[in-house]
Amino acid sequence: MPVEEVYSLLKLHEKMISESIPLIASENVTSFAVRMCLLSDFGHRYAMGEVGDRAYSGCAYIDEVEKKAVELSKKLFKAEYVNVRPISGTVANLAVYGALAECGDRIAATPVECGGHTSHFDTASIRCLKTLKLPFDVSSFTIDVEKAERLIREEKPKIVMLGSSVILFPHPVEELRDVCDEVDSEVVYDASHVLGLIAGGKFQDPVREGARIVTASTHKTFPGPQRAVIFGNPGDELAESIDRAVMPGVVSNHHLHSLAAYAVACMEMLEFGKSYAEQTVANAKILAERLYELGIDVIGEDRGFTESHQVVFKGGRNEQKVLEKNGIFVNLWPTTSMIRIGVQEITRLGMKESEMEYIAELIVRSLEGKDVRSEVKELACAFREVQYSFDRRIAHNPEIFDL
Repeated sequence: MPVEEVYSLLKLHEKMISESIPLIASENVTSFAVRMCLLSDFGHRYAMGEVGDRAYSGCAYIDEVEKKAVELSKKLFKAEYVNVRPISGTVANLAVYGALAECGDRIAATPVECGGHTSHFDTASIRCLKTLKLPFDVSSFTIDVEKAERLIREEKPKIVMLGSSVILFPHPVEELRDVCDEVDSEVVYDASHVLGLIAGGKFQDPVREGARIVTASTHKTFPGPQRAVIFGNPGDELAESIDRAVMPGVVSNHHLHSLAAYAVACMEMLEFGKSYAEQTVANAKILAERLYELGIDVIGEDRGFTESHQVVFKGGRNEQKVLEKNGIFVNLWPTTSMIRIGVQEITRLGMKESEMEYIAELIVRSLEGKDVRSEVKELACAFREVQYSFDRRIAHNPEIFDL
C-alpha cells in the first residue's frame, strides 16, 4: 500500500468525524496543546528504571516531566501516591492484580452484562484469578449492597473491584468498605470512565470514601492521551508492590510522549476541570430527560437517569447501525440490549443544554427512519473548536509550542 493511501484514509476519517456527532462513552478529543506532546521527540525514547536512575542515558528532561506528572496528579486527585506509568487501564488493573493477589485468589466485580469491564474478568484470568460477579440491581442500576455484603463474607475475595464501564450512578465504596475490612479484602476502584468527573468534583470521591487504590485510563471523561494512572493512599509497602508490578512487571517503557501529553491534560483539568465536569453531567441529564420525553426507553428514570457522562437506553445492533448511517456514533454494550452513549466529547467541543435537546430529537427521528444526516453534519461543523483547554492561549503565543 503506498503511503498516500494511509494518509488518504486518515483524511477520510477526520472528515467523517468532523461531520458527525460522536457519542462513544469511552472516547474524548484532546486539545492541540496535548497533541503537540504526542509529536515530540519523547516518542522516540526509552526510560526504563526510576527517575534519576535510568538504564538509558539522555533522560534528564524526561525525568523532570515524569516528576511533574506525578506532582500534578497528586494535586488533582488529592492522593498521597501516584504511578503514571501504566499505558492503558487494562495494564493498570493487571499490575494491581499482581500486587494484591496470588494465583488462585478470588476477586469480585460488576458483571460484564451489567456494565463491568472485561479487564475485571478476562484480564484477571491472566493472573490465574477467579472473578465472582457482584450482585447487581438492574432496576436501580447499581450494585446490590446487601447481597454483595453476603457474597464478600462468604467468598472472601482478595479484591473487590468497583467502578465499571457502564456507570450511571456512584458505586457503594463507603457502604462496602467495612465488610471488606472484615475479610481482609482490598477495595479497588476502576475510575476509567469517570476520572474527569472525579477530578472536577462532580462524581463520587472513591479515595475519601474508602478505596485505597484507584486505577483509571486517561482518555474518557478525562481528556488526555490514551494511557492510565494509579493513585490513592495505599501506604508505603503496598505502594512499593504496585510500583514493582507496573515496572518491570507489565511495563518496560512507558510511552514518554503520551506521558508528557498526560501532564498537560492534568494542567488543563486543574484549570478547567470543574466547569467541564459540571457541564458534562448537566448535558447528560438533559439528553436523557429529552430522550425519555420523546418515548425512548431510557434506563434509570427513578433515579434521575444519570449522575455521570453516560446515558443508557434499550436498543440493539439495528438501532446502532441506523444511528451510524446518520452520523451519530453510539456503543452497543456486549451481551445486552443496551445502547450506551456519552456526552463528554461533544461537551468538550462546546455543546450545551440546547444542543442536547436537539441531539435527542435527531436520535429519535433517525430511529423513526428519517434521514437526518444533513442536520447532523450542520450541527457537528458548528462545534469543532476544543474548549476547556489551553488552545486559545496557544493561538496568541504559538512560539511556546514550537517543537
